[in-house]
Amino acid sequence: MYYIKKSFEISASHQLTLSYESKCEHLHGHNWIITIHCRAKELNENGMVVDFTHLKRQIAERLDHSNLNEVLPFNPTAENIARWVCDQIPQAYRVDVVESNNNEASYEKDAD
Repeated sequence: MYYIKKSFEISASHQLTLSYESKCEHLHGHNWIITIHCRAKELNENGMVVDFTHLKRQIAERLDHSNLNEVLPFNPTAENIARWVCDQIPQAYRVDVVESNNNEASYEKDAD
């Protein structure tokens, strides 16, 4: 099995819809760090699990400097963002999303 990991930082705003009062219901921003973990049993025709540039184009370029509420079709919690990112990349099996120091969410696909 081959493994790669790609991390990048994006700046984006969001506001959460919650069942309780929270300052997070107000529009605010983070410098998010997103780490995508990918794997493959065989390398592609270019000798890669997936091109790092492809990962950046698929995720960072779509989310950076945006209001996530306008880009994503769900309540943009760190947990939901982690799952969405993982679903966008077929080779991804885990995604970590850090929205601020000490606040990190992860999503990992069930083993096949």
